[in-house]
Formats: sequence, C-alpha cells, structure tokens
Amino acid sequence: MDFDQNIEHLKLAYWNILLTAGPVLLIALAVGLVIGILQAATSINEATLSFVPKMAIVILTMGLMSGFMMTTMTDYFAYVFDTIATMN
Repeated sequence: MDFDQNIEHLKLAYWNILLTAGPVLLIALAVGLVIGILQAATSINEATLSFVPKMAIVILTMGLMSGFMMTTMTDYFAYVFDTIATMN
C-alpha cells in the first residue's frame, strides 16, 4: 500500500466520522446556543437547565439517526475489510 492509498483511506475515515458524528454534534451545538441565549436573556444560571434539554435532544437525535449511522459505518467497515482482504 503506497502513500496515496493511505491518504485516501484517511480521507474516507474522516469523512465517515463527519457523517456519523456531525449531525449529533451540530444539534448539541444549536441547542446549547439557544439555551445559552435564553439563560443570558433571563439571567437564569442553572446548570441543569442547559444540560438536561441538551442531553434529551442529543439522545433523541441519536435514536433517530441510528439507522443512518449504522448503515454508514457498516458500509465503511465492509470496504475496509475488503481492502484488507485484497492486499498482497
């Protein structure tokens, strides 16, 4: 396996990380930002007010996206194992 193939495998791995973790992280960022703005506007500094809704929405997002994430990772690992099987 040469250098260009290694770089291609790394690019594919990073792309799969973005596809699987990106939506969950973006949802968590958006919810945290909205709650932070609401807390700043109302001067409520309660830690659970930001943690509990964010955790609930992230778990809901992971549940809704689990099929897509599982399919993406299954396809990626099938590709990786096929590549390993064809190596000389």
